[in-house]
Amino acid sequence: MVSFEMNDLKKIGLGLTGFGIFFSILGIIFFFDKGLLAMGNILFMSGVMLTIGLKSTMQFFTKPKNFKGTVSFGSGFILVLIGWPVIGMILESYGFIILFRGFWSTLAIFSQRIPVIGWLLQQPFITSFLNRYRGNRVPV
Repeated sequence: MVSFEMNDLKKIGLGLTGFGIFFSILGIIFFFDKGLLAMGNILFMSGVMLTIGLKSTMQFFTKPKNFKGTVSFGSGFILVLIGWPVIGMILESYGFIILFRGFWSTLAIFSQRIPVIGWLLQQPFITSFLNRYRGNRVPV
């Protein structure tokens, strides 16, 4: 059994990551407000670094298989910071999808266990769609 210790840095990191996602969504709602998007990006990245550690973050982003996602996410990050939020968010979204493509199946299984959302995701037409992309894993 793997133990996941939740120390104060990880709690702060999860909070920063959450605020980063919140500010990014708020920036998109307010027609790609570059200030909110930049703040969301900075909070998200600093939260990830605090949650999993600086060394693990650097190892994740510098893996050769993650190169395309890292370059697109990083260039989108820079474009948002210099004031091109729409193009930057498109590049960041693409990079995010490429970087975290291995986690989507885990997220789908986790989402099926949430009370209301899980019921919707367990409908036959959605389940067949999800099974196509996650392989042969069956939720417990």
